[in-house]
Amino acid sequence: MSKAPDKPVSSSQRALHELREKIFAGDLPAGSDHLESELAGLLNMSRTPVREAVLTLEGQGLLELRPRKGVRILPVSPEDMAEIYDVLTELESLAAQRAAEAGYDADALRLLTEAIDDMDVAIAEQDLEAWAAADDRFHAELVHLGGNSRIAGIVGMMIDQVRRARKTTLFMRPLPTQSNEDHRQVLQAIASGDATLARAVHRRHRQHAKSIIVSLLAKHRLRYL
Repeated sequence: MSKAPDKPVSSSQRALHELREKIFAGDLPAGSDHLESELAGLLNMSRTPVREAVLTLEGQGLLELRPRKGVRILPVSPEDMAEIYDVLTELESLAAQRAAEAGYDADALRLLTEAIDDMDVAIAEQDLEAWAAADDRFHAELVHLGGNSRIAGIVGMMIDQVRRARKTTLFMRPLPTQSNEDHRQVLQAIASGDATLARAVHRRHRQHAKSIIVSLLAKHRLRYL
């Protein structure tokens, strides 16, 4: 049976994807102002799909469309990030608990192990961007191993904002050596089937990350006003 051809990506979908990428990469930094015509030129497309993408991104809280003034890229607010981390903390901690209850063998936990090993190497080399990429892989795999598609869907809706906040604060924070130790303890708890410990350690880990990122965002928020 032949595979159905991939559905072509519309101009508005491409505009949405590329604008999101530029916002999260910092190419369109928080607090910056842009005309729709400028964004259309940047993406090399007409204004109509760009306008559709802008309206979608406004609904996602990434930018603000101001009449006669164009688009402003919104900063990541400490208040929003605190709320997001509260949700992520509970859902990911539940995923860690469920992963421990599932009785996974070492092969099933290989991606978690590899992510932690890569984070250790990144910290030894003081490569924070490599550490952040490996950290993303760890959390994504943890949620996957939790086996709950609804948790995965909700986390997926929020994780881009976490990445954006972390990109803003990545080089302001100390080396995340404690974060790596937390990850390894979560892995060990899952491997040993200790669901209570897996949930508790991961919850503590996310709460600590929240306190660091939210305090840094609050400290540096004036640069975006």
